[in-house]
Amino acid sequence: MKNNWVIVILALAVGVFIGYQIGEKEIDSLSEETKELTKVRIGWQIPWATEGQLTQILKHTDLLKDNNLEGDFKGFSYGGPLNEAALAGEVDVVFTADQPAAMLLNKNPEWTIIARLMYNRTSLYVPPKSDIQDVVGLKGKTVAMPFGAAAQRMALAEEQKAGLDPKIDVNNINLGIYEQSDLVKDPEATKWGEIDALAGFDPTPAILEEKGLVRNLAVGKIVSVILMNNEYIKNNPDAPKQFLTAFNGAYKFYRNNIEQSDTWFAEEAKLDITPKALEIAASIEPNVNANSDEEIYIDFKEEDYAIMQEAADFLFGQEMIDKQITMKDYIDLSYLK
Repeated sequence: MKNNWVIVILALAVGVFIGYQIGEKEIDSLSEETKELTKVRIGWQIPWATEGQLTQILKHTDLLKDNNLEGDFKGFSYGGPLNEAALAGEVDVVFTADQPAAMLLNKNPEWTIIARLMYNRTSLYVPPKSDIQDVVGLKGKTVAMPFGAAAQRMALAEEQKAGLDPKIDVNNINLGIYEQSDLVKDPEATKWGEIDALAGFDPTPAILEEKGLVRNLAVGKIVSVILMNNEYIKNNPDAPKQFLTAFNGAYKFYRNNIEQSDTWFAEEAKLDITPKALEIAASIEPNVNANSDEEIYIDFKEEDYAIMQEAADFLFGQEMIDKQITMKDYIDLSYLK
């Protein structure tokens, strides 16, 4: 009888132990499922090719969630309103180009460039039937461009390289990038009204190029960046590395799923754009055309620092910012390690 009681007690003990272990596993599993994600407010530019595809990938996949982040995406039409949102404390992360980045840092230095976003193109172009064959041919001509944008910086630099004085030899005038599509419609044109040439940034030049409506005289490179707010980093010290791991994953997805990524972008941007035009726009970004995932990089090459500094120096020279910005002072690539 005594032995029977011992067996019963042992059985109960074993049962309690097994039940405890099962319960502990269920609690762990539940904990994983209900684990609170760190919210990150991402400011991005809706009609901006390549950046747009990368953003859409972050929106449509679990890359952020897999890295313990929850994305709150706030789209803007261009860099100006995005900077205003950043200054108002409405976003934690900013996807932007070199010049808007310098403008943001001029107004609020409490932001850090944590990685390279992408390379994108600026272009200087004429009608296909224009008799202007090179930048030297712009002497005495009218060139329209969006003032304050990287396209202006590139166009003026190209004019200077060709031995022209942008203030004397060329009539450079201001024209918004979105006005170009209404102006450029005739493949037989030799001029666009009183305008002989245009400068712009993708995807607009890529769309016009793919349609056979323009001929490039010069193409330049913009170094676009990812900025994260310093207070956000302080409050969420793991977030920068988590975010960049997800972003690197977005490039891997993009290069392996170009058609799907382009479709997501075109649908939200509501652009009349073909896959070929998107291919032209992305042609300058090596990650999209990498031979393997291992070739993808989101840090900077030495020439990138020079391009970013040119952007800041241009703004200061044009009196668009009130102090000289040294871009390297605001870059921290430690979160990539």
